[in-house]
Amino acid sequence: MTADPRGALANLFTAFERHLEASASKRGEEDPTVIAAYDDLADAFATYDEALLQAYGEMTPLDIYDGEDEDEDEDEELDDHSDEDGDAGVYSGLDDEEYDDDVDDDDRP
Repeated sequence: MTADPRGALANLFTAFERHLEASASKRGEEDPTVIAAYDDLADAFATYDEALLQAYGEMTPLDIYDGEDEDEDEDEELDDHSDEDGDAGVYSGLDDEEYDDDVDDDDRP
């Protein structure tokens, strides 16, 4: 069964509106109305994303935050710079062999 993305989108908009209303009138950090609206919004988003995937083979670029911390190894994935020259040090400018010393003083402004 293929879900209707347009209907799922309408339900998502409604869930956003309910979440906004609950947030605007919340009574404390653990307000059950806000928590329920949050959960309903997450469910509506997941339904819309799945309907979009089924109907058109597309997804939104968004993820649902589940409150769990990301794996600390993820930071290491972002830094994929390898130590190609083996010095593992901090860049401190050109090495002597990389510096072009053929510039005449007359050519400088």
